[in-house]
Amino acid sequence: MSAVKFDSDRLSHLQQVIAEDVDAGRYFGAVIHVSRAGEFGLTAAIGHADGDRRRPLSSNSVFSIFSVTKAITNVLVLRSIELGRMALTTRISDIIAEFTGGLRNQITIQHLLTHTSGLPIVFVIKPDLYIDRLDEMVAAVCAHIRPSEPPGERVAYSPLANHVLLGEALRRTDPERRAYRDIVQQDLFSPLGMKDSSVGMRADLRSRHVVPDFRGNFPVTHPGHSNLGPNGAFEEEDAEMPWVGVASTVPDMFRFAEMLRRRGELDGVRVLAPATVELATRNWTAEKPNELYKSLYHQRGWPPAPAYMGLGFALRGSAHCHHLYGNFASPSTFGNYGAGSALYWVDPERDVTFVCLTAGVMDSLDNIERFQRLSDIATSAVL
Repeated sequence: MSAVKFDSDRLSHLQQVIAEDVDAGRYFGAVIHVSRAGEFGLTAAIGHADGDRRRPLSSNSVFSIFSVTKAITNVLVLRSIELGRMALTTRISDIIAEFTGGLRNQITIQHLLTHTSGLPIVFVIKPDLYIDRLDEMVAAVCAHIRPSEPPGERVAYSPLANHVLLGEALRRTDPERRAYRDIVQQDLFSPLGMKDSSVGMRADLRSRHVVPDFRGNFPVTHPGHSNLGPNGAFEEEDAEMPWVGVASTVPDMFRFAEMLRRRGELDGVRVLAPATVELATRNWTAEKPNELYKSLYHQRGWPPAPAYMGLGFALRGSAHCHHLYGNFASPSTFGNYGAGSALYWVDPERDVTFVCLTAGVMDSLDNIERFQRLSDIATSAVL
């Protein structure tokens, strides 16, 4: 285990850079934790939850973590594989019979975890579709989403369809046929002591919720059955969205990330076996680019970056490129991110855990530059 050593001046600089960004209006605020070997070097709440600067952020502010939700689903899928309920080689059509026919029958759990399923990059299945009920989303995916190419050929990040299917696979292979929300709560959140995390916006967390403000930086809306606004699905208490629907705090996400840094265990609770974490944090996509970000990078003349996908985790890899984890992180660094606002990563070589949840969703490319900068400063503070 590495000694707990940080350059305190550099971490103070990191906090100051975030404060300057917030003052400049790039985003509303951030809550950040940076630790080494489980001991904090920096923990800070900076700025506000809203553009009017009426609600200061605090360490227990509750964020919609968007696609970091996928990490929650992925870990539970890996746990289910450990328990023999499915396998990496299991075809998703063998679990969800409605999702069958043609190339669908070739898609495995591993394809879904590595974003190599051949399914199209789809943010919306059809206009005005409520997205907060899992059964309705499963039906919509089965009715409308078909592979655009054979699985395994390319890495095309799936914003929605992959994890609708994975969340439903968790439910259908559960011996008790529990709801997705109950599986998450009982098998992950409660054992890890993630008391301020929930699937859907739990009533007791609502007063601390940082209501998502996309500021025109996201191409689609997220409606829910209660009609709480164009992005009201993030405020629905009963929402079950295994791709974007978890609410959490930085302290809770730190516990989740620490479990992974500790190879599947935290405070005597084992979620995954060390062998599983090792397998899941290997690069399974070689140097193939992420097709979604390849097209986005082209907009600014950036060269495409390798996807470096593990089994549900995005790895840093060795290429010098625009990257959320920066260019100083070890190649084995892994984590997950959420649309323009949320990031955690673990550098297992340096024993560093980084968690940052922010208010005021940024443009995706601006967000990459933002987190690249913050991640490089954080890594440079390691002594």
